[in-house]
Amino acid sequence: MSGLFSCPSLSDYLLLPGRFKPMTDSSLHLLSAFTTDPNGGNPAGVWIGDTLPTPETMQRIAAEVGFSETAFVAPQTGFERTVRYYSPEVEVPFCGHATVATGVALGELSGEGTYKLATTVGEVRVVVSSQNGQLQASLTSVEPTHTLAPEVLVAETLSALGWQQDELDLSIPPARAYAGAWHLILAVAQAERLAHLDYDFEQLKKLMLRDGLLTLQLIWRESPNVFHARNPFPVGGVVEDPATGAAAAALGGYLRDAQLISIPNQIVIRQGEAMGRPSRLVVDIPASGGIVVSGTAVRL
Repeated sequence: MSGLFSCPSLSDYLLLPGRFKPMTDSSLHLLSAFTTDPNGGNPAGVWIGDTLPTPETMQRIAAEVGFSETAFVAPQTGFERTVRYYSPEVEVPFCGHATVATGVALGELSGEGTYKLATTVGEVRVVVSSQNGQLQASLTSVEPTHTLAPEVLVAETLSALGWQQDELDLSIPPARAYAGAWHLILAVAQAERLAHLDYDFEQLKKLMLRDGLLTLQLIWRESPNVFHARNPFPVGGVVEDPATGAAAAALGGYLRDAQLISIPNQIVIRQGEAMGRPSRLVVDIPASGGIVVSGTAVRL
């Protein structure tokens, strides 16, 4: 980077694909979350250092990494850390897949256990444990909430998507849902509608920024406990997210609090398949409190 920044550029961290130079005060790790296959899941950067870089530096690194999010974690040791999340274009309040990637990276570097991550939206606990010989991270979100989506927001979103009102599954009413970040949940009645996603990027980005939305959570319910999801993320400069843990937590909270599912319960969200990066998100919905989202992550 130029002299305006205190951290090296991405190329200064990388030795070979998937390998990193030892750094005296920081390291960068690349993982794919919610998968056991490097060709699946959602890639994330995980920067770990003694102290967090400046916001300008974190934004620069996230843009160079180019994944939908990069997590920045400090300090390098201990079970209590501070985390910030950046997309290639903006800081985001919370990111589920980068948190799962962070948990697995911390588990590899510092061991299994419960990590307390201080985020801008509150403390997120991440339990890292070995499951069938592979590390798994289970995050517990902040307290979820939701509101039914205004009709004008739904209409404008459907217009940007090129969808029709009668294609929605109104047994899951459109809602704005939160579990660390706000998402608009739209359920469709037929799998075919979800399989074809071609939207107006700038139009959707504009209305999402206006409404404070991070992603859209577009879902089709295959069975009572299996959902398929696609998540446009134009706010972060990304056409689509292959796995969105924050939206999964928001969906779980919405289903519970709107009494659309029995509790306690567990659902599975399949995402990224249409992109060729299949992901599997396991969502545990307790009777109260934060929603638990679990997944594995592998090195890239």
